Amino acid sequence: MRPFFRIFLFVIFIAAIVFFAFGPKFIDRSKNKSTVKGPFAKVSWYDSISFIGDLHCDALLWDRNLLKEHDYGHVDLPRMQKANFAFQVFSIVSKVPFGINIEKNPSNSDQIGLLNFMQLQTFNTWFSIKARALRQCNSLHKFAEQSNGQFRVITTKKELQQFITDREKNHQLTSGMLGLEGAQPLENDLANLDELSKAGVRYIGLAHFFDNEWAGSAHGMNKTGLTEKGIQLIKKMDSLHITIDLAHCSQQTIQDVFKYHTGPLLVSHTGVKGVCDNQRNMSDENLLEIGKRNGLVGIGLWETAVCGKDAAATAKTIKYVAEKIGVDKVALGSDWDGAFEMHFDVTGAPLIVTELLKLNFTRSEIEKIMGGNIREFFLKNLPD
Repeated sequence: MRPFFRIFLFVIFIAAIVFFAFGPKFIDRSKNKSTVKGPFAKVSWYDSISFIGDLHCDALLWDRNLLKEHDYGHVDLPRMQKANFAFQVFSIVSKVPFGINIEKNPSNSDQIGLLNFMQLQTFNTWFSIKARALRQCNSLHKFAEQSNGQFRVITTKKELQQFITDREKNHQLTSGMLGLEGAQPLENDLANLDELSKAGVRYIGLAHFFDNEWAGSAHGMNKTGLTEKGIQLIKKMDSLHITIDLAHCSQQTIQDVFKYHTGPLLVSHTGVKGVCDNQRNMSDENLLEIGKRNGLVGIGLWETAVCGKDAAATAKTIKYVAEKIGVDKVALGSDWDGAFEMHFDVTGAPLIVTELLKLNFTRSEIEKIMGGNIREFFLKNLPD
């Protein structure tokens, strides 16, 4: 039995090495694919666009050094620089149920705890949603500290304005901001909002793929609206200048936000039912109300959002939103690194410009869509 036992222990040892050393990278590589690969052609004036940005990317979820270029996934600092990208919101995914779908998900399972275990993250992240969120916040700040000044985390109007000024002299400068995908990292305690605000979170999606203590999800079991605590949450968010993100929210939650909130709104990553009719996407009625409130709608780069697998599909949806509520209220909301196949990685952003030109948008309008609208929105709505 002793030789057998030794062999058994050896097999377990090798399996553990494979599981921890190669498992997270395998999942990242297999989930975050691109339909087409670069290099991509650019219009002659693409690299002179002063501010290109995107409202939603989940790269912090993965065990990946964002300061180095990778041949998989969608976003890292070198690829942002190649794409003349000035600004990327890094959203925090903290809990996702098993069997995830856009119709109906319970809240009693959690893939992200297992992923943190596989990544050998600290013990508290295996079980605490808040700890996971704060770890991802800290990761972005560490990348900034280690970037030799090439990347900054934006938390205030003053920081954003300074970045804009500095980038006029150096287009290699890039920046990021933090957002929460779902309010579950608050762990049912409104006091935790202060800690996440201090960590740099500047927008919060009230719900992700399941109903939580604060709000109902478009993909939840009950699809309820804001709870009493949720109403308190949006009021406190407003006082801290944290923007509400309506992505993934149930219709009742959206209506409740319209009822109880008069401040800034955005939809960080979405499609629209008028182009691609499914449970995931925004209705015309919602778009019109967001437009009245000078909100911002980020259009995605995945098939469920735009009913297509190329830049033309995203451009078509952008045009629909621009015609409905104005070209000043639409932006990019890719959902890069969100465990879906995207049209392309960040270096493919020039393809969107090409498709928007085909739809007769002017250069001035395209520069707004590609990032100018994001710049103006946060210059107006970030804390001082």
